[in-house]
Amino acid sequence: MEKPTNRRAFFKDCLVTVAAVSVGQLALNRVAYAVELPHVDESSPQAVGLGYKHDAALVDKTKFARFQEGQTCRNCQLYSGAADTEWGPCALFPGQSVNAKGWCSAYVKKAG
Repeated sequence: MEKPTNRRAFFKDCLVTVAAVSVGQLALNRVAYAVELPHVDESSPQAVGLGYKHDAALVDKTKFARFQEGQTCRNCQLYSGAADTEWGPCALFPGQSVNAKGWCSAYVKKAG
């Protein structure tokens, strides 16, 4: 059986193609986000300058007097990781992830 070659069939085929490409792009983007980012190295110059620690309990409170108990990356405005993940992205460390229990001197309490 031959496929009809009229305008309606053409637009229907185009619509199916566009939908398939869109779904494919969404799937590829989801896979890309699922890849875990490398963890910030605490000894990197940026991390040292900001006083970043993977564990907020290890922050030098004499050097960073602004630190207060309960402040962690998880409840910082700059952290964009999911609430239930151990590591997540931070605006200060593009392409890297920070520990949700971590802290740095750029801490800003999350609104809400």
